[in-house]
Amino acid sequence: MAKYFNYFPKTFYSSNSSTSVLDSVTNIIARFGFQESLKENSSAFYKYQIQEGDTPEIIAQKYYSNSERHWVVLMFNNLMDPQYDWPLPYKSFVDYVDEKYSTSQYADTANTSVSGISWALNVSNIHSYYKIITRTSTTNSKDNIIEKLEIDANTYANVAATTQTITLQSGKSITETVTKETKSYYTFENELNESKREIKLLKPEFVPAVEKEFRKIVKE
Repeated sequence: MAKYFNYFPKTFYSSNSSTSVLDSVTNIIARFGFQESLKENSSAFYKYQIQEGDTPEIIAQKYYSNSERHWVVLMFNNLMDPQYDWPLPYKSFVDYVDEKYSTSQYADTANTSVSGISWALNVSNIHSYYKIITRTSTTNSKDNIIEKLEIDANTYANVAATTQTITLQSGKSITETVTKETKSYYTFENELNESKREIKLLKPEFVPAVEKEFRKIVKE
């Protein structure tokens, strides 16, 4: 990370309003970004699933032969916060959930023996309610549709599990099934963490040109 900021321009700054002495500091608010057209061009990148233990530096070393190119990994995916925009390792994830839900709003560990992680794992503590409508065609699987609708607790209580077959004017039959499900706080947090695993990696052959342009822009 240190070398990354070596490319940035200098600016003058004073931390003391009572003096006219200015310090020369790195202008870390300088910004560089990729054009959206490049990020959407499938010939310029390939998809990558972040593995347990991966960091931007490790991926940059593996695919770009230089860990200092970690900024390419982050910026190409609009990841501004390497800590929380990146999927947490399992232990860090568990610690994060435990701390987040160990409050008076949730487990209230100060007054109970229940840990935050135990509270979040308890399926009785519900984060979200869903109504699921599945429509299945008896003649063409391409017509199959699954709708998952988030609803409130009162609506959830009144959803009944049903199955009915509907015959369309074309003669096709559609079987519609209604079910419902809930999501615990742990499942919610885990799905959110896992959703961060798929990223795009700019192909290595484009990196030298991008790096050259980056150095030119941030120094202007």
